[in-house]
Amino acid sequence: MSEHTRNPTRPHRRRLLKLGLTTPLLLPLRPAQATAAPGGKARAAAGSAIAAVRMWPSREYTRITFELASPIPFRARMIDNPHRITLDLSGLQVESRIRELLAKVSDKDPYVRQIRIGQFDRDTMRIVFDLKQAVAPQVFTLKPAAGYQHRLVLDFYPRHPVDPLEQLIASRDGRDAPADDKGRKSAAGEGPSRQADAAQSRKKRRASGKPAAPEATRIFTVVLDPGHGGEDPGAIGPKGTYEKDVVLAVAQRVRKLLGKEQNLRVVLTRDDDYYVPLAKRVSKARGVRADLFVSIHADAFVRPDARGSSVFVLSNHGASSLGAKWLARRENRSDLIGGINIKTSMPETASLLMELYTTSQIRDSRRLAKLVLGELGQIGRLHKTSVEQANFAVLRSPDVPSILVETAFISNPEEERRLRNPAYQDELARAIAKGVLDYRRHNPPGPRGKMS
Repeated sequence: MSEHTRNPTRPHRRRLLKLGLTTPLLLPLRPAQATAAPGGKARAAAGSAIAAVRMWPSREYTRITFELASPIPFRARMIDNPHRITLDLSGLQVESRIRELLAKVSDKDPYVRQIRIGQFDRDTMRIVFDLKQAVAPQVFTLKPAAGYQHRLVLDFYPRHPVDPLEQLIASRDGRDAPADDKGRKSAAGEGPSRQADAAQSRKKRRASGKPAAPEATRIFTVVLDPGHGGEDPGAIGPKGTYEKDVVLAVAQRVRKLLGKEQNLRVVLTRDDDYYVPLAKRVSKARGVRADLFVSIHADAFVRPDARGSSVFVLSNHGASSLGAKWLARRENRSDLIGGINIKTSMPETASLLMELYTTSQIRDSRRLAKLVLGELGQIGRLHKTSVEQANFAVLRSPDVPSILVETAFISNPEEERRLRNPAYQDELARAIAKGVLDYRRHNPPGPRGKMS
């Protein structure tokens, strides 16, 4: 491996120069809970080893996670020309578990081209991430949570991220719309076929002499939020079904249904298996100037006989039931499990204006929630026949009506079986989509500006 010095007798300075490591340091050596070895050199805590390695590529960012039995010192550096990141792990030797990372690199990963692993010196294992583009990396550690041991996380974000609203406008204009595996435009924009159909309809109206229907003043935007993802599996059913997989499948079905509607666009907070922090889900909805936000989940409870669908809205003054309070507390722990860099998380704001906005938001959210709950009651049992309230972090958008749908209890063996069934996922999707469309019909959006 060209980037790794094979002769340990060479001076350390020459190794640094050969590797191009005179560029600015991304992170210093982190002696987190390390012990001092004889001679003063920091060594990893006794018994430390890599328990697991995981990789979560996506268009938004790529995450690499090292799960460790105990914290170890590490150092990360960013190097340009060509773009790469080096990660030095102190006190570790190259072994089979770390080599599993090599097989996890995907050709579709927008950021990582390849990974190289080698023994930099007797006490240091080096991992080199060769990149496809310049990135803005984040490197941080996570304490044990929800069955995970200590974690070292590397997130590779694009150095120049695309503004979500500009991306939506571009896709609507056909300039840079994402396509599915058959080359069609995604539901985030109006594909060429839909534009052609609209043009054909206008021609038929002119030929018949009927007056043309008034043009819509603006596009109605719905943000669908499949809960959990990536490091955070969500609830796990008795047969091993992951909540994150079920709710993504349902959200994609809702997107397909709503995508057939004129003057309506759909945005997913995640369209693959990766984690999105709770505050980021909210900011995405506000960033695309969403009219509605629908977070989709699948309940779990300590008793396997709990069952039925529920719909929640935000509450600033306590939960509507002990069950709602328990559920909100569990869902709000997602960031601890999914993993966020605390230093870069967005601070919560509180002001009179926010309170006024939130009051209006909760009122409109309840209107949407009642419609969706009514539709869910047509296809299955409801856990409660009324809309519930709790302080869900993902619903804290001051100006976007937001609901959280618990489709069923994945901890209930019978409901887990139904959630795994594509036909039932279709029924759930139709119920959610019907509620959204009924809300739009009863609450048409007012004009917002030329670009919206």
